[in-house]
Amino acid sequence: MMRISRRTFALGIIGTCCLSFTPTIAIAQADREREERWQQLVSYLFDDREVVPTETLIKIEAPARAQDAALVPITLTMPEKDKIKSVYLVIDDNPVPLAAHVTFGPAADAGSLQMRVRIDTYTNVHAVAETKEGRLFSAVAFVKASGGCSAPSGPSDLEAMKGMGEMRLRLSEPSQKGKSTAATLMIRHPNFTGMQMNQLTRLYTPPRYIEKMTVTYGDQTVLDVAGDISLSTNPAIGFNFVSDGRQSMKVVASDNKGGRWESAFDVSANN
Repeated sequence: MMRISRRTFALGIIGTCCLSFTPTIAIAQADREREERWQQLVSYLFDDREVVPTETLIKIEAPARAQDAALVPITLTMPEKDKIKSVYLVIDDNPVPLAAHVTFGPAADAGSLQMRVRIDTYTNVHAVAETKEGRLFSAVAFVKASGGCSAPSGPSDLEAMKGMGEMRLRLSEPSQKGKSTAATLMIRHPNFTGMQMNQLTRLYTPPRYIEKMTVTYGDQTVLDVAGDISLSTNPAIGFNFVSDGRQSMKVVASDNKGGRWESAFDVSANN
């Protein structure tokens, strides 16, 4: 039988311990770096206003690993919806971290919101709720994804821009007076990020993205949405509104290049 010296045995144990501790140290270091990054963003985006972690005012649902980094579904829920004025979606390590700022109007049901976004690298995604009192509360999810901001918007720039500004609005069910109705709005737009290379010219396509969307129901606002390059191609947003029996919902959208589009929808029945 081969004999193992005490020194060799001890060194083996130490080596094994080092291997087991190294991943833990690396994870702790990564967590510290992500927290430092978040504090930098808080200072930049919110002018040093305090952002308090919460498990009740806002919750974020995101895939742990994205199937498509250019089309990552995000769901925000606000259980205490009557307290919420607006929400921010921040993708910490994206080139432009603030993906969207959504302000709820009097016709909105602020209980939930769905979006599709681009994620460029492994990152924390923060959802920040702003209360009607002006306080900020955050929830966080970590998403593994890579290359979402450089992924092409279509087989070519011209193809991606076909039908730009066309809109569709779909209701989950016919609206009923006094009740909340879920709706999904999609706008055809390439949402070029400025990081996508044209495969023919080998030049980068200039950024062109939806900058603002306003949804109104009758004479009342449902949502004001400020967006940027982190929203996906053909941006889609799911929201709820409270029906008061009126039939018409209007959407106005504009992009950073001066494009402006407007559509009206009959919301008295499922579209």
